Amino acid sequence: MLEKWFRIQERGSSVSTELMAGATTFLAAAYIIAIHPSILSAAGMPKGALITVTCLVAGLGTLLFALWPKVPFMMAPGMGLNAFFTYTLVLQHKLSWQTALGVVFLSGCLFLLLTAVGIRERIIHAIPPSIRVATTVGIGLFIAFLGLQKMGVVVDHKATLVTHGAINKTVLLGLVGLILIGIMEAWKVRGAMLWGILSVTALAIPVGLTTLPDKLVATPQSIAPIAFQLNLAEAISPALWGTIFSFMFVDLFDSLGTLMGISSEAGMVQEDGTIDKMGSMLGADAIATVGGALLGTSTTTAYIESGAGIAQGGRTGLASVMTGVLFLLSMFLWPIVLIIPGCATAPALVMVGVAMLKHIKALDVSDIEEALPAFLTMALMPFTYSISHGIMFGFLSYVLLKVARGKWSDLNPILVIIAVLSAVNLVLV
Repeated sequence: MLEKWFRIQERGSSVSTELMAGATTFLAAAYIIAIHPSILSAAGMPKGALITVTCLVAGLGTLLFALWPKVPFMMAPGMGLNAFFTYTLVLQHKLSWQTALGVVFLSGCLFLLLTAVGIRERIIHAIPPSIRVATTVGIGLFIAFLGLQKMGVVVDHKATLVTHGAINKTVLLGLVGLILIGIMEAWKVRGAMLWGILSVTALAIPVGLTTLPDKLVATPQSIAPIAFQLNLAEAISPALWGTIFSFMFVDLFDSLGTLMGISSEAGMVQEDGTIDKMGSMLGADAIATVGGALLGTSTTTAYIESGAGIAQGGRTGLASVMTGVLFLLSMFLWPIVLIIPGCATAPALVMVGVAMLKHIKALDVSDIEEALPAFLTMALMPFTYSISHGIMFGFLSYVLLKVARGKWSDLNPILVIIAVLSAVNLVLV
């Protein structure tokens, strides 16, 4: 039954590998159960309801990926987009969180429309090969940067923006986890990342970096205070059209960049550059955003932490079934999930970044017209803490260099339009 539905052997995998990969993805991304509600609660939303909705939306969105395009990717409320929701829309522009949810819903509807008419897929086909490769590598660098931050190896600094962190228990355990995973990967141990996460979690308990929960099971809090509370009447006002566009545009490139990067890592990119099942993946992504807004959360998107499961061999939707079910169970078992410290999952993210770096060999760095846009795409993803900004700068620089060289034949109308819209969005944001 599983083989017929997911074609596991055809994809060079096994049931045990898929289940282990799905668990790895879940553990790598489980931090959102605590972090996402803490960000949105700053907008005045009840934190208990947000924990339940986070688990529900991540579980259902990931199962949508599992059962429609049948890919080993997960979805959940997007980090960065939730910060834009809280700190820009609500706290800076003084919108109510209900109106901000309306903005998310409308941007999701635009997303769905663009997907239905095939515009999003055309955008992917219009992306130059060098930018595609750079997107994959850039996401790898971004994931590694996130991991190094969670480990405490990289911290902020007033003068230099970033610097190395002081050696403490968190850093040491993170480095131990990184070495453990590296050794197991070198010896081809199945589930190296999963075992690394569990090992560091076990070590974190006696040194006081995490504690066992008072209870293993907890009743989920009601989602009624935030579900279906969006205010569309205010969100649709002309004054917010620019905000809706910016939200949609940032989400567009976040999701496109993530899907391109992890699809490449999963071996889903064909020789002509097309990506298997991209249409259904984009459709699932758009539906999840609309559904998430209705349930009471900010934009839902594909997650770069999917790369952790892919690195462990996940190749089919069965891995996502495992991830989605674990998120749904987390509505009841979240006290257990929350004991996993950041220093346990961070080494896995660094290893994902290492794995994605291999794609850089496909770049022709001798041609400045290809090398500069690719470099900006790769570098600005971690430096600006944004996948979308890296891609936008890559588009802009690519088009400007081609125009300056008079190579109009290397450009297509969609590429030029996206470059112009990128410039507009960078000014608006």
